[in-house]
Amino acid sequence: MKNKVVWITGASSGIGEALAYAFSAAGARVLLSARRTEELERVKKQCAYPDQARVLPLDLLDMPSFEERTKEAIGAFGQVDIMIHNGGVSQRGLVADTELAVHRQLMELDYFSYVALTKALLPHFLARKSGHFVVVSSVMGKIGTPMRSAYAAAKHALHGFFDCLRAEVSPMNIRVTVLTPGYIQTNIAQNALTKDGSKMARASENIEKGLPADRAAAKILRAVERGRFEAYIGKRSMEMVALWLNRWMPGVVMRMAPKFAPK
Repeated sequence: MKNKVVWITGASSGIGEALAYAFSAAGARVLLSARRTEELERVKKQCAYPDQARVLPLDLLDMPSFEERTKEAIGAFGQVDIMIHNGGVSQRGLVADTELAVHRQLMELDYFSYVALTKALLPHFLARKSGHFVVVSSVMGKIGTPMRSAYAAAKHALHGFFDCLRAEVSPMNIRVTVLTPGYIQTNIAQNALTKDGSKMARASENIEKGLPADRAAAKILRAVERGRFEAYIGKRSMEMVALWLNRWMPGVVMRMAPKFAPK
C-alpha cells in the first residue's frame, strides 16, 4: 500500500473510519469522503499520517456532483489507485409493512450511488490500465432473511453489477473485490431505516457481539492486498457456515432463513 492513493466513502464512522486508519498506517495516501465534514476532519487527524490524508466531502445521493468530486479526488494526489465503496444505510422492516419509498431510497444510496461513482472514476482507471474497486456488500448480498428485503436487494444487485464489471475490465489490469461483511461493531443498526423511513435508533444485540471495526479493517486490507475476488469479513460464526451452506446446500439455508430475524 506504500504511496497508493485510496479513496474511501463513508469514512466518517464505522468500517470506513477504521479503513482510513488501517490504510494510512500501511503507508497509503487516503481520500476521506462522507457528508459530515467535521467528522472527516476528526478522522484525518487520527490517521497515522494526517499530512497524507485529504478530506473530500461527498453526498452519495447527489450523483450529479460525482464527476466534479472525482476530478477533485484525482487532483488531490495526481491519481486514484483504489476506490473503496463503503457508504450506505441498512434497513429493518417486513415486506408487507415497508413503504415503497424506503425501497427506492435504499437502492439509490446502496446501489445506484456505487454504480454512478464507479462510472465517474472508471475512465481514469482505463486510461492508466490500473485500478482497484473494493465494494463493501454484506452477507445479505448472498442470503435473504426477514426484515431486510430492501437492504438485501441492493446488496444482491451490487454482486451482479461488479461481477460483470470484473469480467469486462480484468484484461485491462483493473481489479474488483466484493466484500461480504457479517456483524461488525458499528452504528449501522441505529441508523437503519424502518418501514416508514425513520431511523431505528437502537442498538442490535448481534452487531454489539460482532467483529470490532478495526479487526474488520485489517481483514479488508489483507483481502485488497491479495487481490481477492470476494471475501467474507467477520467472525468464524454461523454467518460463515450459512455462506458455505448457501453455496453447496441452498435448500438448507432457505429452510433456516425464517429463524434469522435480526436481534
